[in-house]
Amino acid sequence: MSGSVDPAKGAAGGPQEPLGGAKQQEASGVDLARVALRAAKEQARARGAAAQQKKQARRGGGLRSGARADGRDPLPLGAAINRLITERGWETPAAVGGVMGRWPQIVGDDLANHCVPLRYDEAPEERVLTVQCDSTAWATQLRLLAPQLVARLNADLGHGTVKLIKVLGPGGPQRRFGPLRAPGSVGPGDTYG
Repeated sequence: MSGSVDPAKGAAGGPQEPLGGAKQQEASGVDLARVALRAAKEQARARGAAAQQKKQARRGGGLRSGARADGRDPLPLGAAINRLITERGWETPAAVGGVMGRWPQIVGDDLANHCVPLRYDEAPEERVLTVQCDSTAWATQLRLLAPQLVARLNADLGHGTVKLIKVLGPGGPQRRFGPLRAPGSVGPGDTYG
């Protein structure tokens, strides 16, 4: 075995001593207790940190509002609604909804008593306000006033918000399904042709 060194015996062939020349002492009961106490403290610290993180996550991540205003502060209801409308891009539908609420002021009391706005199609190629009238005479009157009404609505809401007003006349009588109906009939007009 020339040139080989046994790691357990060292270069001199005897048992290897730790650096510094001191022999390793066996751990006594007090030393073992200190090591166990230190390990228990570190485990408790880790469990406490995990519990604290859970608690902060439940409260919103531990973020709190400071002395200056930021996006997490409470807002008055009107400001919160306006912010929501702006963030979601609901300006046009909200404005048209306001027009439907102010319909009598926009068209006048006489027309508002006989014509009611039903819906607004906000697709960019459509932008149609659908209005239903209670008689054919008022529907004809509204069709004649439609260009002026579109101009008034666009002046109030913004250019191009309403492109067309679709006027619906009065609906026909409701179909009733009774015991004396023929199978496949479509209503009172099916016997005339």
